[in-house]
Amino acid sequence: MSGREHPYAIEVSQLAKKFRVYHDKAVTLKDRVLFRPHQYTDHVVLRDVNLKLDWGKTLGLVGRNGSGKSTLLKLLTGIIYPDHGDIRIYGKVSSLLELGAGFHADFSGRENVNYNAAIFGLSRKEIDAKFQQILDFSELHEFIDNPVRTYSSGMYMRLAFSVAIHVEADILLVDEILSVGDVSFQNKCLVKVRELQGQGKTIVIVSHSGQTVREFCDVVFWLDDGDVRQIGTPEDVMPVYEAALG
Repeated sequence: MSGREHPYAIEVSQLAKKFRVYHDKAVTLKDRVLFRPHQYTDHVVLRDVNLKLDWGKTLGLVGRNGSGKSTLLKLLTGIIYPDHGDIRIYGKVSSLLELGAGFHADFSGRENVNYNAAIFGLSRKEIDAKFQQILDFSELHEFIDNPVRTYSSGMYMRLAFSVAIHVEADILLVDEILSVGDVSFQNKCLVKVRELQGQGKTIVIVSHSGQTVREFCDVVFWLDDGDVRQIGTPEDVMPVYEAALG
């Protein structure tokens, strides 16, 4: 079963992820060969995470810094893989996880749009057809042929977000990137998110903004030090979450 034939857009079961932190890193190959094995600690980032997200719903991931939100988003995207558990995504995914991720600093904005859109699965014909829409949304007309290393962080965000929302994916995964850039463009992005919701897209947003979560999310998923603390509506979860933050 695939696509919207399946009852859920995203299913996550018993997901766990840890990262190994080394305390005595080898500097050279000689160190690696001659000296004892390195001392390390396994840092558990996620424990027994379970999630079922219906089609057309917007999920807000909340939690303190280091709680595992961005790691969960990267697992959903397939950038990293779980140590345990299962992830099933039943549609085409577009993700915006790190500012300018996938951009080559020495290539122009135009070249990066072409390469990024191709990575998302668009054909040459589809990229050509959508290029003007991507450019118009980013508002970077006079800079599009400049190397992206000359872009400000806000310009990076404009271009990256514009590509991500124009690939016609079923599921959009967005990290805290909506907080970058000027207020006018932030509002433009939020209007676009509302438009995508109206089209029935499934969206996962990592956010520290209680207002954004309340306004845009149907479901809130609260992570606390790698554990699922609470799942529910914004009305149920956000007051408890904000009280816990102090």
